[in-house]
Amino acid sequence: MKVSVIVPVYNVYKYLEKCLESLVNQTLKDIEIIVVNDGSPDNSDEIAKKYAKKYKNVKYFEKENGGQGSARNLALKHAKGKYIGYIDSDDYVDLDMYEKMYQKAIENDSDIVVCDMMMHEGDETKYFDCTHFDSAFTSTPSACNKLFKKDVIKGIEFLERTWYEDFNYTTKILLKTNKIDVIHEPFYHYIVHESSTMNNNNSKKNLDIIKVVDDIIDYSIKNDCYDYELTNYLVYNYVLVDAVNRVALHKNKEKKETIKELIEYSRKRIPNYKKCEFYKKEPLKRKLIANLNFNHLSGLTSLIFKIKKVIK
Repeated sequence: MKVSVIVPVYNVYKYLEKCLESLVNQTLKDIEIIVVNDGSPDNSDEIAKKYAKKYKNVKYFEKENGGQGSARNLALKHAKGKYIGYIDSDDYVDLDMYEKMYQKAIENDSDIVVCDMMMHEGDETKYFDCTHFDSAFTSTPSACNKLFKKDVIKGIEFLERTWYEDFNYTTKILLKTNKIDVIHEPFYHYIVHESSTMNNNNSKKNLDIIKVVDDIIDYSIKNDCYDYELTNYLVYNYVLVDAVNRVALHKNKEKKETIKELIEYSRKRIPNYKKCEFYKKEPLKRKLIANLNFNHLSGLTSLIFKIKKVIK
């Protein structure tokens, strides 16, 4: 088997058929599609079972709800492909995605192949360039726009019942290899809707990023791949800037306390981030935002984003 594509399913009845259509019609024929129903309360199981009955290469599993990470981990135990791909069940992919990515992987004996993405939100479409980077760690941490050699991901599982599990999983794999190739085409289509994680208003759940970063650091130490500069970058980018900015736009009573915890964690982990090499290369605007957040002035950061949105 050349490629196994893993599809965790939860409350995606409106989107699942388009997702599965994009997979069963792939130009790569030696492919298996592993669908895991993660205790979905809607009728997603009806669609998944229909495709499993109609197509021999669609495998269907059911489990109690445990989150996307647990569904992917279950599927990994059954995957037979030389390479592993992931797709969220409310997204879809181009029909030649896995053929082209697999060909690239075989040509170069790649451990990871990365492609670009398209984001669709209502009538708006945005191209995400994920394949031009100085370091793979600065590209999108999504597992879905990547193809992973199965031998390389052995021993690495997704954190369960945790947000940011893609970031955790992908970063650990990147710490194991630099045999990475890219294809500058937007094969993967990400659909933003009312239930998307990026539209959440759950401030406290964003504290999972601390658990995720600490787990990456522990992993790097145990596996002799700890990098001081990289560790500082991960905290700076994903906690001090991204997580604080995301929560700053929320409207709930947990917002202030959550931001405080995120900033205090950052201040403890990276007190001297301005001396790091990556910081010297940061755009001036991002430096400003990081410095405001670090000094507990995220309210000004939020105001900047609101003004920018109004101007647009």
